[in-house]
This record gives sequence, structure tokens and C-alpha cells, in this order.
Amino acid sequence: MKIALVAGVIAVVSQSSAMGQTGRVRVTGDVAVNQMVEKHIELNSKTKTIPGYRVQIASFSGTSSKSNAFGLRDRFMTDHPTVQAYIIYDEPNFKVKVGDFRTRLEAYAFLQEIKETYKGYIIKDNIYPEPPQQIEFAPDDEMSGDE
Repeated sequence: MKIALVAGVIAVVSQSSAMGQTGRVRVTGDVAVNQMVEKHIELNSKTKTIPGYRVQIASFSGTSSKSNAFGLRDRFMTDHPTVQAYIIYDEPNFKVKVGDFRTRLEAYAFLQEIKETYKGYIIKDNIYPEPPQQIEFAPDDEMSGDE
């Protein structure tokens, strides 16, 4: 008889030594484990991002950091209307990240294209495989952090 404990589920397998006979499997588990797995599946199905890369072109902190980030984002979007630009507030910084690249090579090629105008570097990030609808905020909209 073999007993295995996997993620809170106990499986007891009874094997017969004679050839051609069938064995029995009895699975006993905690209901909480099933609930956790179901919750994990539910959360993952709602997530619309995948692992990928972006180019971070700025990080602002201090006075006027929010308006500086929005200004840079707007300028970038004017220069590159087909590339998504994001402002991320990571206390105390407003970061401007651009692109949704599946591979580091794609991100590197884009960085080479913009490097004369925008100094940046490649970062691992969760990206949108399909571009999200752009949510517009004016620099004076409510947002966490000081200006």
C-alpha cells in the first residue's frame, strides 16, 4: 500500500502484486483545499494580463511628479500613437511605462527606436495581450500621492 500527501490531499493506493488484477484508489481531501483551488482558478480567469516586458521611460517623485508623469505620457502618446503608455503610482513615485511586449527582443527593438528622445530601460511586467481601452485622467484628477 502506498500513501502520498499532495497539497493537502491524501491518496491511498492499494496495489495487488498479481498481474491482471485491478487496484482501488481512494482520495480523501480537505474541503478547504478544493475551495482554494477553485478560488485560484476564478481569480486567474479574471486576470487579463500575461508576463512580458515594457520600457520604463521615467520615474518622478516629489513636487509636481504627478503632472510631470502625465505630461510625459501625453507627449509620448502624441509621438507614438500606436503604443500604449501607462502611469503607475508606486509610492512615492509616478512611473511612466510604455508598450506591451511579449519578448525582451521586441522591447529592445522598440527601445532602440525611441532612445534618442526617451531614455529608458526594459523591465519585466505584466502586459495586456490585447490593448486595454485607455482610461483618461487629467493631472488634477483624484489619485493617490502628492503632486
